[in-house]
Formats: sequence, C-alpha cells, structure tokens
Amino acid sequence: MTSRRVTGAIAGAAMALTFAAPAFADHGDTVTVAYFLEWPTANQVAQVEKTYDEAMGVDVEWRAFGNGNEMTQAMVSGDVQIAYSQGFVPFVVGVSNGAPLKLVGIAVTYAENDLCIIREDAGITQDNATELEGMKVATPIGNVTHYKLLRTLEHLGVDASKVDLVQMNPADAAVALIRGDVVMGCAFGGAIDRMKEVGFPLMTGAEQEAVGINTFDIITVTEDFASEHPDLVQAFMDITEDANNAYKADPGAALATIAGAAGMDEDATASMLANFGFPSAADQKGANWLGGGVQAMTKGVADVMVGAGNMETSLDDYSPFVDDSFL
Repeated sequence: MTSRRVTGAIAGAAMALTFAAPAFADHGDTVTVAYFLEWPTANQVAQVEKTYDEAMGVDVEWRAFGNGNEMTQAMVSGDVQIAYSQGFVPFVVGVSNGAPLKLVGIAVTYAENDLCIIREDAGITQDNATELEGMKVATPIGNVTHYKLLRTLEHLGVDASKVDLVQMNPADAAVALIRGDVVMGCAFGGAIDRMKEVGFPLMTGAEQEAVGINTFDIITVTEDFASEHPDLVQAFMDITEDANNAYKADPGAALATIAGAAGMDEDATASMLANFGFPSAADQKGANWLGGGVQAMTKGVADVMVGAGNMETSLDDYSPFVDDSFL
C-alpha cells in the first residue's frame, strides 16, 4: 500500500460522516472513474488503450485521488460514478454513514502485504497457536489488519480475549518485534519485510485466502449509476475481466504500459504486482468473496471499528451494499 492510501483508510475510520442523497449528475457522454496513482493494476492497459471508452460508448475520464474517503465523497456529490481499487475501510465507513454505494467486484487482492509475523525464537506455529494466550501481540487497532488478526486467532482456536493486543502502527510494531517486546506483530506494507528478519508469517496470505480471510481493494459504483446505467457498469466489469485475463496470460507484455499509467518505474511496478492478485469473475462469485464472505467481512470490520472507537455505529446487515450481478 502507498502511505497516502493507508493514511486515508485509517483516518477515514475515525470520521463521523453523514451522507445525504447523492447529487447524481448524468454527464451524458462522459463517465468518471476514480483511481490511485502509484497503485499498478492489470486493467490499466485497457485504461491507456481506451478499451473502456470503446466498449462503453462514452468518454471515460480517469481521475486520481489521494485516498478512498475522497473517492466516496466525490461519488456522493455525483462527480464520480465508479471507483476502481477503492480501499475496503473507506467503503465500510461510507455505507455505514449513509453513502449510497454498491460494491460490485474485487479490484485486486494483496494478502501477502498484510500479515502477522511471529518471532522464530517463540516456538509458536499454527499447531500450538494457543500459546499466544497471555502474550503480547502488536497490531493497529480498529482496521482490516486488526480484524484479520481476530479471524486468524479464531481459525487457529486461540481465545483472542486472552491475548494482550497492543496498539501499534506497522513501523512501531516492527521495532517492537525485532526488540522482542512482543511475540508477534501484525502489519501491512514494508514493515513486514523488516519483521521477517526475526520471524515468519503465522499464516501466509495464501493460507488466509483459502479460509476466507482476505485483503483486497474493491470496485464500487453509485446506486443511481448502477440502476440508471446497468449496461455501462456491465461493460466496465467485462473489460476489467478481459484485461485481468490478458495480464495473467502474459504479465511481461503489460508491464511498461501499467507502469506508465501508474506513474512508476518498471522495477517498482513489477515488485508490487508480484504480490497482487486479480481474481476472476467466477472466483469473485464464490463463497469467500461476493457469495457471502465479503458481506460477513464488512460487518466484522465495522464491528471491530465500533469497538475500537473509530466509528460510532455499525449496520445490522451490509448485504444490500454488495451486488454480484455484474460479474
């Protein structure tokens, strides 16, 4: 994750936003899509080559934003109709506070970039993870990383209420783990590499995804746009699927184009893409994703944020904000 994306996601969790009905603007021949610079994704080949414009029959304007909360606000105002790779936490905050958004797909997964690292000298593995009870574990509180930690502990049969969770942002968690102040640290981004100098993932990203503990960005649309222009949403999702498939078939061929669209050099782009996944539409409709897992995770993350004081209240049911019909 880039720092601004992370900052925006976490800051958004503390925002008490109330959204009125959107001032939806039908821009005629133009559809505006929010995205992030320095965040390379497979669909950027179609962005650069204007494949979206051709398939949708409109001019597609790609507008860069600094964080997911800004995307939500622009969508509520009617300035943006689609957000590509919006962070999950800003979506949770937005819909919890009345933003009329629909989650229609998974843009990118990056489970290996959000992990809990256990010290090697602790002698703790998945098989004896209950030994974490009574020990100190560092994690940022009230966000996706915290939620994933709770899900991981539950999966491994650990009573989370008996684990001493210490609030630490990733950089501080890395220092604490290296010094031995904590037995495990949970973090995202570059801090994980430093943590791995003294430890290993309690569960790898692939192992987490296999049991539905996911890390991902999403594709969202406004409710008005989805209801008034379902054909355009469908075309957008179809081109995204085609672009993802083309990238998977030959990643190297797309590298230069994606790097240019992301505003990055090719080495940095390749390094980030190596930890990214672009699930197929069929996979996204499965139980771990829009077939139930995303809805459950939305509620779980919202409850964690409320418990941490980062959001005032959560909804009873988030399924109305998830729509898999365009996959």
